[in-house]
Amino acid sequence: MAGNSELDRWIEQLKRCEPLREHEVKVLCQKALEVLVEESNVQRVDAPVTVCGDIHGQFYDLMELFQVGGDCPATNYLFMGDFVDRGFYSVETFLLLLALKVRYPDRITLIRGNHESRQITQVYGFYDECLRKYGSVNVWRYCTDVFDYLSLSAVIDGEIFCVHGGLSPTVTSLDQIRAIDRKQEVPHDGAMCDLLWSDPEDIEGWGLSPRGAGYLFGGDVASQFNQANKVSLIARAHQLVMDGYKWMFHDQLVTVWSAPNYCYRCGNIAAILELDEHLNKNFKVFEAAPQEARGAQSKRATPEYFL
Repeated sequence: MAGNSELDRWIEQLKRCEPLREHEVKVLCQKALEVLVEESNVQRVDAPVTVCGDIHGQFYDLMELFQVGGDCPATNYLFMGDFVDRGFYSVETFLLLLALKVRYPDRITLIRGNHESRQITQVYGFYDECLRKYGSVNVWRYCTDVFDYLSLSAVIDGEIFCVHGGLSPTVTSLDQIRAIDRKQEVPHDGAMCDLLWSDPEDIEGWGLSPRGAGYLFGGDVASQFNQANKVSLIARAHQLVMDGYKWMFHDQLVTVWSAPNYCYRCGNIAAILELDEHLNKNFKVFEAAPQEARGAQSKRATPEYFL
């Protein structure tokens, strides 16, 4: 199994946007499973911590995020899913975050997004990228097996509930989330699906989601959930917001988005949410990495499946 010196070498290599060899990916993913299997569906995280939204394979923008927020392990990070798809570098992005998780398990938390799914990654880029970079689907298989072990949510200091998408009409308590068998492909419906797919909306109660999975939920639903579970805030990702973050429901919910100039064409800025030991909130916004900092591939025209 990989020792710390080997992990450090892999991390440095991945920071140069150089993918690991296939057999190294296999070892890294096996080691990651050993770490992740010990984590809860509602993983406890201690502040201070920096909360991040979608990354979507935008490797050089992830490097920009670390420039703004500080390197791991000096900074404690919580990433709220959607590490892969759409961007050019899903392989390097996910493997770097995974290597950091294995090397510093108490300094980085990775929860599952709706794109951490076999079905979704076969449509939106990660599967094709693995095939192109490795000549086989083995690396995709190793990574998607890891997806099944990622936590579904996290709670920071018992106060802030972090989830990729949102709430579910079948979930009123954190204990119900803890009881889910998460070690599976994301189902098409039910509580696990809703946590990864749902969106907040200015409505009363619940509504049908235009995504075809999950639900829309209103401020009354968010307020009831927060009160029932004694949390003050829902932090989530999943939706592009042009300013990097967006408050809703009288500051009971915030969306954090960490992929600047999403899909290399949306023109948005990105944000991370820094929480100090007293849970004071500080948003840091950042723009896409400058062109000269990027590899040759991101200068090419965007392939059709990214649009």
